[in-house]
Amino acid sequence: MDAKDTKRLSRLTAMLTHLQTKKTMTAAEFAKKFSVSKRTIYRDFKALEQAGVPVLTEDGKGYMLMEGYRIPPIMFSESEANALITAEQLVLKNKDASFVRDYTEAIGKIKAVLRSNTKDKVDLLSRRIASGHNTSHSRTSNNLSILQLALTNFNLVKVKYYSPDNQQTTERTIEPFAIYTSQENWLLIAFCRLRNDYRAFRLDRIETLSVQNQTFTPHQMTFEDYFERCVKKSATP
Repeated sequence: MDAKDTKRLSRLTAMLTHLQTKKTMTAAEFAKKFSVSKRTIYRDFKALEQAGVPVLTEDGKGYMLMEGYRIPPIMFSESEANALITAEQLVLKNKDASFVRDYTEAIGKIKAVLRSNTKDKVDLLSRRIASGHNTSHSRTSNNLSILQLALTNFNLVKVKYYSPDNQQTTERTIEPFAIYTSQENWLLIAFCRLRNDYRAFRLDRIETLSVQNQTFTPHQMTFEDYFERCVKKSATP
């Protein structure tokens, strides 16, 4: 394979990856992105179609992949595989059961596509690496995965939340905004309609949870804006 063919293969792969992460893109936009002519882009897409890739076109919007089509999994380098295995050991100590379950299933699928020699090395590393946190493997929550989906789909969530300060459980309707972890305990930042303000909810204190079909208007502020807001609030006498 000469340099020209290698460059074209790299471009075709990049085009597929882009279409899988973004819905549509015009030939002119592809031509500008890869510094080639529109005619070259047309030829590229014809080659992809001949290779069996289900590329669709929509007038005025450009090219897209058929719904449900996915590029076959890429190969991981040994260093990338090692990074995933290291992360796995940290995840296994996490206190949210849903997060551990989903990551374990995902890493299993990743291991299945590793080259045999890389897989052997990964298996060796997994037996020789460990995290000292949460050695008892205790699980204190099981709602992280469902709250992640509620956050990204802008679904309202109803919770019964226990507050140790007043030893009371309150029912609240919240708008998930962000998630962060501290000392292995996950916290959900959400706009609480009961308090009419943003609050941090520890997942291990959520007694019951119900994701609603009703959606809310996406929050316009960033995570950085939220922390700046907290700093200003704490500085107010």
